[in-house]
Amino acid sequence: MLTIGGLRGASRERLSKVLRQAKGSISPADASRALNVEQGEAARLLSRWSSRGWLSRVRRGLYVPVPLESSTADLPLEDTWVIADRLFAPCYIGGWSAAAHWGLTEQLFRPVLVVTTRRPRARRVEARGAVFLVRTVGQRAMFGLKPVWRGTVKLNLSDPTRTLLDLLDTPAVGGGIRSVLDILKSYFSSAHRDPGLLVRYADQLGNKAVFKRLGYLAATFAPNEAELVAECRKRLSAGNAQLDPKLPGERLITTWRLRIPAGFAAVPKA
Repeated sequence: MLTIGGLRGASRERLSKVLRQAKGSISPADASRALNVEQGEAARLLSRWSSRGWLSRVRRGLYVPVPLESSTADLPLEDTWVIADRLFAPCYIGGWSAAAHWGLTEQLFRPVLVVTTRRPRARRVEARGAVFLVRTVGQRAMFGLKPVWRGTVKLNLSDPTRTLLDLLDTPAVGGGIRSVLDILKSYFSSAHRDPGLLVRYADQLGNKAVFKRLGYLAATFAPNEAELVAECRKRLSAGNAQLDPKLPGERLITTWRLRIPAGFAAVPKA
C-alpha cells in the first residue's frame, strides 16, 4: 500500500497550482502549462508526486489527484468516463454504457464502452481496476452525440437514438442481440423514441444491415412501429446479413434477407 508522504512548501505550492487547473486527470502537458516548465520537467514532477502518494498513476503519462482525506494512493478511479476521455479522445461513451445512462437497460456491465477515431494497440484496456472496451470508427461516424458534464469535464455521449443505432450496427457493443432486443423495446416505450431520427441516423451511418435487423425486430416485436418497418423495407439491400454476427444464423428470413439464430420468432407475413 502506497502511503502519502509530506511535501515541502515550494513543492506543495506547485502541486496546488497544477491541481487547481486540473480537470479530472493530469498529464505532463497539463502540468507544463500550469507551471510554465518544459514537459520533461513536468513529467518528473508528476512522477515524484506520485511516488509520495499525492497523485495516483492511471497509466504512463496520466495521473489523478488523491483526495486529501485519503491515507493511501491505492484507490479505484472515481470517474472512469473522465479517464476514458483522456485516454481515447476524440471519442464518445457508447454501447451498453450509454444505454444504462439513458435508462434503456438495467443490466450493469463493468467495462466502459468507448468509441474512438483512434486505433489503440489493445481493444481491452485496464487501468487502476477500471476496464475499457474500445471500438474504432471513422470520423464520419462521429455524429448523434450529446455533451455531458462530469464535474468540470465535458465529454461526449451517444444520444439515445445513436446508442440504439450503434447496437443495431454492432450487437456485441450492447451485450449481444438478446440484450439489444430488450433495449430496443425500452427505446420504443420511452420518451426517447424517435423513429424518424433513427432512420436518418441509419442512412447517415450507411450500414444496410442495420435496416434488416431493425426492420425484422420492429416487425416481430414492436407491431405498432408500422411506419418504421415500411421505411426499413424501402432500404433493403441485396445479399443476406446476420442478425448477430457473433451467433450462427440457422434460419433465413427471406422477407428481410436476414439469418437469425435459434430462439427468435419468425417474422409475421406482410
